[in-house]
Order: sequence, then C-alpha cells, then structure tokens
Amino acid sequence: MSRVLILAGLLGVAACASACAVPIYEPEPTSVHQWERRQQAAERQYAERQRLCRITQDDDPRKEELCRGVEREND
Repeated sequence: MSRVLILAGLLGVAACASACAVPIYEPEPTSVHQWERRQQAAERQYAERQRLCRITQDDDPRKEELCRGVEREND
C-alpha cells in the first residue's frame, strides 16, 4: 500500500513540475526583413510537409501524421 502512495506522490510531483516549466516561444519579428524570413521559413516547412506527404506510401503508419494539415493533390 505504501508503494502505491509513493508512486502516486511521485507522479503528482512530476505533473506539477511539467506544468511549471517555462514555455518556449518565438518572439514576434520587429522588422520587415524578419517578417519576410519568417514567412519564407513557414513556406519552406509547408513545402517539405507536402513533399513528405506525397512520397510516403499509403500503407505507411506515418502517412496520416505527415499529411495532417496538408492539402493533397488529386491522384
């Protein structure tokens, strides 16, 4: 019984510690050049996701994850 309580306590501490972690965020761009670089990076990432979705086999278990949020071309 005491092992169960200790385990429950450790899980509770772990949950609190993860909730208190500092969130990671990217600051907003402040110049036109920074906005353009951010937009270009987003476009490159989306193009890469489209490419991975297109070349992944239909029976691959990662297909759904890779294609989530990507417009598929009509085959």
